[in-house]
Parts: sequence; C-alpha cells; structure tokens
Amino acid sequence: MRSDLMKHGVDRIPHRALFRALGFTQEELDRPLIGVVCAQNEIIPGHMHLDTIAEAVKAGIRMAGGTPVEFPAIGVCDGIAMNHEGMFYSLPSREHIADSVEIMANAHPFDGLVFIPNCDKIVPGMIMAALRVNIPSIFCSGGPMLPGRANGKTVVLTDAFEAPGAVHTGRMSMDEADDIVEHSCPGCGSCAGMFTANSMNCMTELLGLGLPGNGTIPAVDSQRILLAKHAGMKVMDLVRDNVRPRDIVTDKAIYNGLCADMALGCSTNTMLHLPAIAHEAGLKFDLNGVNAISDKVPHIVKLNPAGHHFLVDLNNAGGLSAVMKRLDDMGLIDTTARTVDGTWADRIAGACIADEDVIRDREHAYSQTGGLAVLYGNLAPDGAVVKKGAVLPEMMVHVGPAKCFDSEEACSKGLVEGKVVSGDVVIVRYEGPKGGPGMREMLGPTATLAGMGLDSTCALVTDGRFSGVSRGASIGHVSPEAAAGGLLAYVQDGDQISIDIPNHKIELLVDEDEIAHRKASIIPQPPKKVTGYLKRYRAMVSSANYGAILDREDD
Repeated sequence: MRSDLMKHGVDRIPHRALFRALGFTQEELDRPLIGVVCAQNEIIPGHMHLDTIAEAVKAGIRMAGGTPVEFPAIGVCDGIAMNHEGMFYSLPSREHIADSVEIMANAHPFDGLVFIPNCDKIVPGMIMAALRVNIPSIFCSGGPMLPGRANGKTVVLTDAFEAPGAVHTGRMSMDEADDIVEHSCPGCGSCAGMFTANSMNCMTELLGLGLPGNGTIPAVDSQRILLAKHAGMKVMDLVRDNVRPRDIVTDKAIYNGLCADMALGCSTNTMLHLPAIAHEAGLKFDLNGVNAISDKVPHIVKLNPAGHHFLVDLNNAGGLSAVMKRLDDMGLIDTTARTVDGTWADRIAGACIADEDVIRDREHAYSQTGGLAVLYGNLAPDGAVVKKGAVLPEMMVHVGPAKCFDSEEACSKGLVEGKVVSGDVVIVRYEGPKGGPGMREMLGPTATLAGMGLDSTCALVTDGRFSGVSRGASIGHVSPEAAAGGLLAYVQDGDQISIDIPNHKIELLVDEDEIAHRKASIIPQPPKKVTGYLKRYRAMVSSANYGAILDREDD
C-alpha cells in the first residue's frame, strides 16, 4: 500500500508513535488509509452541512475495510464575496485548493482520496488536485439547494441579485425585496439553478469521477447521505483495482463533458475550468473546437437562470444519466468512456427520462445548438465566451455603441446613475486574470441590467467573467485581456460593437488606421498595486483562453 511509506517498518517507529497520538489502533493502520478532503465551513451555505456528508463517507470507508482520515480544504462563497474586493480571490482560490490538496496528499501518502466539495472554485480545484496527485479517488458533493418561495412565486439567488436593480428603478418595493432576502435561499446546498457550483458538480459526474446522482440529488434528501456512504465504499474498490483519476478523465471524458455542457447550458465558468482540468490530466483542450461541439449538440435542458426549472427538477426527471441517455440516442457521446463504476454504457442502460419537458428530445429542444458559444473577432482574437442559452432571441445579433468602464465598481456606479441606456454595449475592462487580478465575476452589473429591464436591449462585454447566475448577452473571458494589451483597452465611448452569437463573431467596428493610432497614443491602465497571494498570482497566471492556470507550458 502507498500508505506503508508512513506506517510500516523499523524506520517508521516514530511515525507510528504519532499515529498513536491521533488515536489510531494497529488494526486501523493495517488497513488502507483513505484521505477525506472536506471543505466544510460556516461561511458557504453550500458547505455548512458537509460535515454530515463526511461522516457518511467515513462510515462507507469503514464498512468496506478502510480507515478514513479527514483533512480540510478552504472555500470562498462567490455570492458573499461578490461586488467587493473579496471577488479578487475567488478564481485564485482554485489554484490554492489544488496546491493544498497536493501538499496534504503527498506529504501524507494516502492510498486513496474522497473529495467533498460543493461550490464554485472548490469543485474544479479538487478535480485538478485529484488529477495531479493521481491516486484512486472519488467525488461526493454536498448537493444542490432547493428553491424558495417569495412574493407568491418560486425564487432563488438569481432573484436576490436582480432585486437591487429592480428597487433602484422602482420596479420592486423594499418589502418585496425583503421577502426575497428571507426566502430565496431556504437552506443548505449549492444555489438551486445551473450556476457554476452545480455546473461543476454535474461535471464531476459527467467526467466519471462521481457516482450517479452526485450532480443532482438535493442536499436535504436522504439519498445524498446514502450516496456518500456508497462513495466511501466505492473508493475502496478503486484502491483495490488501482483505478486512478487519469484512467477516467481521458479525451473521451472531456468530450462527453463538453457535449453534456452544451445540452445543459452550464455556466460560462466551465470554459475556464475544463481547460484547467484537461491540463492537469495531461490532455490538450482546444477552445476553437468548442463551437464545433456546440453546433451539433441541442440545448435540451434549460435550468434557472435561463429557464424555469431547477436542479431538483432535473434530478426528478432522471438526472444526468437520463441526459446522457438522450444524447446517446442522438449518437452524440462516447459510451465507452470509463467512470468510477464502469462505463457510461453501463450507467445509461437503466436510465429513464421521467419528464420530457425537463429533458427534451431533439425535436422539442430549446435550440438545435448548445448553450455555450465562443466568439472570435478583432476584439477577441483568442476568444470570448457567452452563455447563449441565457440570451434573449432579440440580443443574439446586436450592434450598439460602447459605454466603457475601467472596473466593476465604475460600471455599477454608472448603471445606478443612468449612464447606460437602451442599445448600449457595456464594456468592463481591466478585470481579467492579470488585470483584476483574479478575474472577478460581473454578476452585479449583469443582475442590475436585468433588474432595470435592460437585459433585452443591452450587452455587456468584459475580460472578467460571469457567475452562472448571470443571464442576458453577457460576453466574458475576452482574450487577450486589456491589461495584456488586448484591443479591449483601446475601445472608446461611442465605438460601434458588433455581436453575432449565431456566427460566433464579436468585432470593434473601427478602421485599422484608427486602431493603430490609438495603440500608438493610448497607454493602457498601469497594473494595480497588490500584495501577497494576488501579487504572486498575477505574475504567474495565464490568459483566460488557457483556463487562467498557473505556469502554463507551451509543449
């Protein structure tokens, strides 16, 4: 066993003495030692119950003959960190999580790992760590939150973020807003729609690293506890058979994940995390190829914020196995791809689509193409990403004047002051991986636009990124970013911006001579003064089109 490196032999007498200090019996040490990476904390609603999940996982490990050893991982609540300096740290936390798990799992050579994440950057950070350490591993997430009820209708976090814009414009009273505060997030779990957390929890299952149901079973459902126990038992099978994450996350898995991503209309953040995951798996990820997949995969599941269904509805409709069965019926996935419990052919053999409105067939799809698109043009020669499944039909093609802001704060202030009018293309720059630094989410501005009723007439273009809660013509990840000399730095108020999502184009309609003149005469904004982790992050981070990873090698 790998763990023998720290527990067996004459030279390990002091090590065993330290294990005795921890209360381990010799019988426990004779069994495989399984690290249980638990991100429980008291600041993330999606994580506040993960101690319960961890106890169930550890019970499963013990039942299957292993010895669990729990250790923590940090986590940032993107919702609470939103719209202030806290968001600078959200995406960088992904790298810290991966690094810290690598340190713990290699400093203490466990035989296997069970990962217990639930929200935003914690999930991809742990997937990256699993691939980097590459010992038998399985994921057991905390599950999605249920939606709430306020003002006589079903509400979730989307409604809370859009409420300020509605209040500012007189479209909502403070009493109505307070009702949303009280009831939109009714308990534990990752927020109820197809936001980044649930997109990535679904991805653990779609990539084959989690058991069926891991992406969709509600946090409060007893089936989540049963799943955790089964995950604890299953990791022992993986240890026995020496099945490692890189055996599962192959090109086939990435392809299947992208196909399902398009069918589900996941968060744009998947276009940051999947390249980073592929990198850790030693695989190539071609952002140019995303559109080819999107063009052939229909958008068959539309969850909040794009639609009126939620993760619980997807779970009740048959979950991700049912989605994959539907995609297989269309000849779109590779069912030979491996999972922690067999192949996708095995999983979908017994899958049943229980609600045809939630999981639609091709004929009744919301769109014959996928929920995400990558746009290219002079404004984004290395790509920009849009959740086209959440864009209103009238905004799929749009030409409008630029209204430029050099930070999220400036944009938010400008919106409240009425500086943005119908038809504008809002530019928010210097918010990329290096420019932020940290590539903040622009949920505040997009939610304000929606709350003001401008999401049907205005677009927002940024080198930052978006929360999965964002909807509308929200185009992010513009690469190269403004801080790296991208054309976004040279856009001026009134410039015409052309957006053509069906044809994957975004262009600054300014002639080349004028662009050259601006580049010769305009000095981009100097780097912000930062210290500590953000300073190190800025020095090492790659462009968004590479997944904003650290230390990218051009090999």
